[in-house]
Amino acid sequence: MQAPMQQHYARGMPPNAQRSPATARRPPGPAGAMPVPMPQHAVPPQYMARPMPHPNDATIRRSRKPTDKNLPDGIEDVIIGEGVQQYKKLRDIEKRLDAAVVRKRLDIQDSINKTVKKYRTMRIWISNTVENQPWQGPGNNPGSGRYKVRIEGRLLDDETDPTAPDEDEKDEDAMDHDGAEDKTKKSEAKKQRFSHFFKAITVDFDQPAAAVPDEVKPVNWVKPNTQPNTPAAPAAEFDSLQFSRASQENLNVTVSLVRDEVPERYKLSKELAEVLDVEEETRSGIVLGIWDYIRAMELQGDEEKRQVRCDHRLFSIFGREQMFFPQIPESVGPHTSPMEPIKLPYTIRVDEEFHADAKPTVYDIQVAVEDPLRTKMMALTQNPAYTASLRQISSLDEQVALIVQALTHSRARHSFYTALSKDPANFVRRWINSQRRDLETILGEATRGGGEDGSGPEFQYGGLDGPWDSDVAKEAVRYMLAKPEAAAAR
Repeated sequence: MQAPMQQHYARGMPPNAQRSPATARRPPGPAGAMPVPMPQHAVPPQYMARPMPHPNDATIRRSRKPTDKNLPDGIEDVIIGEGVQQYKKLRDIEKRLDAAVVRKRLDIQDSINKTVKKYRTMRIWISNTVENQPWQGPGNNPGSGRYKVRIEGRLLDDETDPTAPDEDEKDEDAMDHDGAEDKTKKSEAKKQRFSHFFKAITVDFDQPAAAVPDEVKPVNWVKPNTQPNTPAAPAAEFDSLQFSRASQENLNVTVSLVRDEVPERYKLSKELAEVLDVEEETRSGIVLGIWDYIRAMELQGDEEKRQVRCDHRLFSIFGREQMFFPQIPESVGPHTSPMEPIKLPYTIRVDEEFHADAKPTVYDIQVAVEDPLRTKMMALTQNPAYTASLRQISSLDEQVALIVQALTHSRARHSFYTALSKDPANFVRRWINSQRRDLETILGEATRGGGEDGSGPEFQYGGLDGPWDSDVAKEAVRYMLAKPEAAAAR
């Protein structure tokens, strides 16, 4: 007697073989005894299993979106009015406008990347006042004389005269003893103040033989480090630097100003300066200058363009006959050195003869400033409204593509029903023959024109190494079978 066939279940076991963890085991007793259920507890939502999206779902959704914005051929014959002609004119205008905008943005970006610096003249006034000196009147305590030094700098295009003291600044200091603080008495702050151009200011004293150590201690100011796109610290923005010391003798000092430039310039060696024809340059400017020199002297290799033949000037820099261009930025390091600070000598005068008609010592120095046109171009390229407009244009393009797709489908249906209405019998016959031919071709059952058999595997699969046996075809089949509608059909 043949044993009855066992049923097959989805999980490979009958339903009664599965037991919930929350159900108690059957206690010993009669066979018909029911199991005692255990109390169920609610599972928190965070512990419930949630379906995780596939990483390729977003890519698949984007790939299904239509992108063609060109109207189908012959649609102007079935549309009343001049809408198709006007749409085509708008498409031509859009293409020319997009090309012009992209070209202009590339030109602006190229100009920004060049980081062209302009240099302007900054005038620096150094002066000092005295108090409680022996010659300033009777009754002063000997040894209590003091001086106050003020260092102030402004660009020459400023119309204000810093030598004229303000009424509200007579009795206040911008920097206390050996310390700096922000001095902003005016309501409008300047964009580029004196401290903006320097990252360190040092006042060194020439120590006389009988000098007290505290009186000749150097005065140092270092700009605080700030993060990009953040406001500067109060101690990093000022127009004048002041300090006060006790002394009754004239002192010689040297004011050292360390430049703050981005990108930083370097002093070039004699050999490198002969090639670039400049004595100071940034690292990017050095590499670009050497590249221009290589192209001008035709020193590139014939086959390998990165290979550079060194002439006598480049040989004096790199010390080799040939080298690869990517090695140049590292090789020019020994030929560059930090820029020397700007040194301004000054004598602190405490004698009566000088202060009878005291005048400040004036220096004019060159400082690097940003090109105002570059600042405007940066604001143009980083404008958030431009990004928002791009998103809006992209959304409109998607809507136009959907409309064009709907028009294409409508055009196909219109052509189908128009041909069907003219000759229904012949149209249906041709359509059925076409569908049958397509089905035979897909199944590999279509006969070839010469009468040979087309049912063999070499024709069904497009040959032994045909495209139907490739990884691309297999991936396409898996993709189609993974669709929700295909899974539902199975």
